Amino acid sequence: MAELSYRDRVRPEWIDYNGHLSEPYYVLVFGDATTHLMDTVGLGPERSGSSLYTVEAHVRYLREVGPDAELDVTTSVLDIGARKVRLCHELRVGGDLVATEELLAVHVTASRASPLPDAVAERLAEYLNPVPDYAGRAIA
Repeated sequence: MAELSYRDRVRPEWIDYNGHLSEPYYVLVFGDATTHLMDTVGLGPERSGSSLYTVEAHVRYLREVGPDAELDVTTSVLDIGARKVRLCHELRVGGDLVATEELLAVHVTASRASPLPDAVAERLAEYLNPVPDYAGRAIA
């Protein structure tokens, strides 16, 4: 079981009036981590002409993130279907878990849902991990 790692750094324009990482930038970083996964497994317009479209996401904001923080996102694949992939991103700063995103993505080609190519599904399977205890929960 492997996880894929993506790194970034908080930029000054991402800081809100409270002096912390603003809410939309967590999602931006998670989106970049998804793009990194797609690049790694052979998806994207330049590589396969297809990609993953997020159709549902659940973000948990656990801790505040300050200016210039080093961000480390680990990505796990939780489930692979014929046309769908369930992912989990965990965002850490200095080893501390600060946010998570669970998402459901549909594989699309020419803006239509389509089966995952076998080679892509095999590469995604390299990142299969057990479902974390917080995944699949509804907002309460």
